[in-house]
Amino acid sequence: MLGTGRRGDRAAAPAAEALRLVKVTKTYGTAENAVRALDGVTLGLSRGTFTAVMGPSGSGKSTLLQCAAGLDRPDGGVVSVDGTELTGGGEAELTRFRRGRVGFVFQEYNLLDTLTVAQNTVLPLKLAGRRVDRRRVREVLDSVGLGDRLGHRPDQLSGGQRQRVAIARALVAEPRLVFADEPTGALDTRSARQVLLLLRDAVRVHGRTVVMVTHDPVAASYADSVLFLADGRLAGRMDGPRPDAVAERLAHLGDDVPTGV
Repeated sequence: MLGTGRRGDRAAAPAAEALRLVKVTKTYGTAENAVRALDGVTLGLSRGTFTAVMGPSGSGKSTLLQCAAGLDRPDGGVVSVDGTELTGGGEAELTRFRRGRVGFVFQEYNLLDTLTVAQNTVLPLKLAGRRVDRRRVREVLDSVGLGDRLGHRPDQLSGGQRQRVAIARALVAEPRLVFADEPTGALDTRSARQVLLLLRDAVRVHGRTVVMVTHDPVAASYADSVLFLADGRLAGRMDGPRPDAVAERLAHLGDDVPTGV
């Protein structure tokens, strides 16, 4: 079973901490080809916050997101999402947990070309066997500016519109956490800003917790704070990030690498 302590209490009330990692490690490959993607990462994120994760290529930021979201299993350490420990459960139980508590936004949108905007949006509910509230679906699509595109298919939408469908899909199940992996990487400046404002509204208006991997200091500036990674270890934190300050910090990653935040 996924570990929760007092399972009933935790299911009824959200944990004060949205995400907790304790000494999480992840290695790919074996022997001389082994790459340590995460090296004893410990961190905690409060509910209702927007956090960006940054670092150079190979720093472990995407691995961190995948392990934190339950998409990949760490080799060691503990991952807790919304008070529920993800390590130790079976794959089927982990899948059910993700569908109920976690939303995902990816750079490549991951929409099904044969489905309409409305059908793509409700897909997580269908997969989880949950009732579809059509009014709620319309409200979510209206909130991302796609209320007049319900019957359109992905090939009839711009890149920015497709990403807004992905955000609607992530939000319609009312998850506690939303994980976004380079959500603006394929977008132009205007579309990227719209997506970032939607993610920020998910936090400030709807009380979600958002964790976003990005390489862009401007995108990171929309977050409440930035966590920096270098060589699989936490390399600092910045609250109230500004693009110039983020870029400067990225340029000096690895100068002083602490073990936790």
